[in-house]
Amino acid sequence: MTSRVEDQSIGQIGLWRTSLARLGRNYGLQIGIVGVLVAIWVIFVIGAPRTFLSPSIYAAYMSTIPFFAVMALPLTMVIIAGEIDLSFPSIMAIGTLAYVSTVGATGSIPLAVIACLIAGFLAGLLNGVIVVKLGIPSLVATIGTQFFYRGAVLVLTGGKPASLVSAKGAIIREALVGRIGNYLPAQMIWTIVVAVLVWIFLNRHRFGAHVYLIGDNEESARLMGVNAAWTRMMVFAVVGVAAAFGGILASMEVNYFWVTLGEGYLLRTLAAVFLGGTSVFGGTGTVFGTFIACFIIGAIEAGIVAIGLTGFWTQLIYGLIIVISVALQSLLGRRLA
Repeated sequence: MTSRVEDQSIGQIGLWRTSLARLGRNYGLQIGIVGVLVAIWVIFVIGAPRTFLSPSIYAAYMSTIPFFAVMALPLTMVIIAGEIDLSFPSIMAIGTLAYVSTVGATGSIPLAVIACLIAGFLAGLLNGVIVVKLGIPSLVATIGTQFFYRGAVLVLTGGKPASLVSAKGAIIREALVGRIGNYLPAQMIWTIVVAVLVWIFLNRHRFGAHVYLIGDNEESARLMGVNAAWTRMMVFAVVGVAAAFGGILASMEVNYFWVTLGEGYLLRTLAAVFLGGTSVFGGTGTVFGTFIACFIIGAIEAGIVAIGLTGFWTQLIYGLIIVISVALQSLLGRRLA
């Protein structure tokens, strides 16, 4: 009788171990990134309890993190597909310039928002066409278009900023960057919406399956009937739309359009994607990982200042995150090969 009970206990322990091992294999990346978030939060709470135990700091996070999170989430798809896009900071400015120009010409804010998104789509699509149709590596192509789009904004505006005060009090502005219950920023809701949409496309739609296949092995994807050229162009176009949307959110938040809009977002956006577990080599990545990593990256700058270090440490840490993430992915790739 005793041995039978012991056998059952050993069997249950074995089942638990098998279940935990399976959980680790399937969700190890997500569990790891949540662990990193908790560890960083604990460090900051211990280092600056007055700041990190105050509700106001989290309201501030939810108002600023969306400006790069809405780009980091679709950018995850580009990198899973084995490409890279470095032009999105300039597309933020291109999209918002389209908004400002349309408001000046028509006075219609809803129409201006649509024009902003269309401009972002076209700029992103141009990136895709250059990469796919001309065969130029995406790293080189998007470095070029980053300067081109920024230069176009400077030439068209003469380097002069523009006010967005005309949108103040408008329903669409409240829907984009208003405060729900005088606390929750609407842009945080939009970030969640973008995350859900990208997750659905990546995990519940044929388009996402094609993105993963292309990133893993493009030639095999073609042999399986995947339209690799169209898919690659579309992921760039989606990032363009997201960048334009992020630009209008950031500009409406301060009621002003600066021609330098987007500068400063490149490192933190890339750091969020790579920290979230998306492989620079393509074929691997999760929306959940990027979403959580955005909060880690967003917390670093405030946390560094709050615990008494200078803001100069921020870029150093962002750079370390990118290098360490890519190095770990490379090492894991070699071991699994």
